[in-house]
Amino acid sequence: MANNPQDFNWDNVVAKGFGSGYSKTERAEMEQMYGSTITEVSEKEVVKGTVVGISDRDVILNIGFKSDGLVPLSEFRDQPDLKVGDEVEVYVENQEDAGGQLILSRKKAKILTAWNNIQRALDEDLVIEGYVKRRTKGGLIVDIFGVEAFLPGSQIDVKPIRDFDIYVGKKMEVKVVKINYTNDNVVVSHKVLIEKDLEQQKQQILTNLEKGQVLEGVIKNMTNFGVFIDLGGVDGLLHITDISWGRINHPDEVLKLDQKVNIVVLDFDEDKKRISLGMKQLTPHPWDSLPVEIQPGSKVHGRIVNVADYGAFLELMPGVEGLIHVSEMSWSQHLRNPQDFIKIGDSIDAVVLTIDRDERKMSLGIKQLSEDPWTKADLLNKYAPGTRHKGIVRNLTNFGLFLELEEGIDGLVHVSDLSWTKKIKHPSEFTKVGEELEVVVLELDPDSRRLALGHKQLEENPWDTFETIFTPGSVHRCTVLSKNDKGATLELPYGLEGFSTLKNLAKEDGTVAEVGEALDFKVTEFSKDEKRIVLSHVKVYNDPEENRAKEKKSQQPRGNDKPQNKEPERGATLGDLGALAALKEQFEESSKKNKQ
Repeated sequence: MANNPQDFNWDNVVAKGFGSGYSKTERAEMEQMYGSTITEVSEKEVVKGTVVGISDRDVILNIGFKSDGLVPLSEFRDQPDLKVGDEVEVYVENQEDAGGQLILSRKKAKILTAWNNIQRALDEDLVIEGYVKRRTKGGLIVDIFGVEAFLPGSQIDVKPIRDFDIYVGKKMEVKVVKINYTNDNVVVSHKVLIEKDLEQQKQQILTNLEKGQVLEGVIKNMTNFGVFIDLGGVDGLLHITDISWGRINHPDEVLKLDQKVNIVVLDFDEDKKRISLGMKQLTPHPWDSLPVEIQPGSKVHGRIVNVADYGAFLELMPGVEGLIHVSEMSWSQHLRNPQDFIKIGDSIDAVVLTIDRDERKMSLGIKQLSEDPWTKADLLNKYAPGTRHKGIVRNLTNFGLFLELEEGIDGLVHVSDLSWTKKIKHPSEFTKVGEELEVVVLELDPDSRRLALGHKQLEENPWDTFETIFTPGSVHRCTVLSKNDKGATLELPYGLEGFSTLKNLAKEDGTVAEVGEALDFKVTEFSKDEKRIVLSHVKVYNDPEENRAKEKKSQQPRGNDKPQNKEPERGATLGDLGALAALKEQFEESSKKNKQ
């Protein structure tokens, strides 16, 4: 086709219509030239357009379509400097409305493009820049590509963040970690960016880490057992026992969050990436500066920092402690709860008993501040044998009881020295711990710290009198208390107990005496030393020796015989003997006291 109008062949134009005179080749060229000026546009997609005009209400855009499109001017508020010739992205809402107008939307183009960019950022793990708009519950709202995304508080930094407001109004690099199209929800993280950098730093730190190395760190978290310190990408644990040479109950007594501290590496496990740190190790141990004057026998002063069941710890200076065992708190031989003597926080004096500077151990005592009661000058006179005292029952054993006469002075009352008359198998049958008991000193040995006491010795030995009453052959009214395979225990007058074999319990009618039954019994054996009385009911009505004596008596002539004094059929009782009336009253009085 000729480009010059002078070369145009007018002969080819015929009356059939415009263009009908073109050859096929020329017509194809013409369609191609026209088609190149028109762009195919599909609805519901984002295209680029050029601003060709701006009115009070609309912006006119050429997107290469057969007609220009209109976009409301309000959608360009973020571009106040918009001018003709600028290129912008728009969304094709309608190719041709009822008025034949192409309808475009920049707002929808921005939204669709934003979500496409967000998805690409997630798929390609891209770092994008966002703008922190405001704080919300649990985190921050960040604008990315015009879409509001949620940044959880836990994803802001590797260390806990206590003030979110410092990030509002600032730009922040983030990564998309989650998209929920159903709720139009996007979650981003800034922490993952830090962790990536820290991982490289962490590996470098662990590679160069050595025991004894001194580092600087920042306290990022506190617990009751210690603090976690950020060493610049890797965390280490400073245990509470390694913070100070002295005792502390919680790290916040000496440290605070975000504080910069110097620490030393005590140990580390490269596989588990665990690092143990120490702070007190950067200062000399207090034991090294302990005055040389402190030796066994020295008097020291300190504060009680711990009380246990076995004793208490006295802090002389931070890091230097001594143990006061409970046995060294009182001259009393009966161990008690240490809290009966001292409490945490008490400021007291003590005496050094032993000290080992190499092992850094010290034992202390409190009772040594007062005189040992066993070495007092008046001890021999105060507790001379025969003297009477009152004390508190502190302990019961199978063989007796321990009585505390004063703090540090204890004596033993053997079970056999509790009563003259009762057979006591265990002291609990006679008394109990905490009760007051009157005693008499039987024996004193200051060198061995032994004091023998007796309770029954407060009264005269009634067995001297019983020996004249319960003579062999005398008959007494007794009650059967109990029976076993060996025999029966009998209750005699005056609170005594006697013994009878089973065969000697047989009655004259052939039956056997039962528990609780009262019968006459004849004494067959009496032992004052063993405090033993053996009796028999059978011999009351059937005694061969007594029968033979009666036979001999009946064979004697009766004429001029002088009358013989008859032996009493029953033994004398305490009531029948005036000399023993006082003893009876004494036993009754003692019996009443024991029952009380």
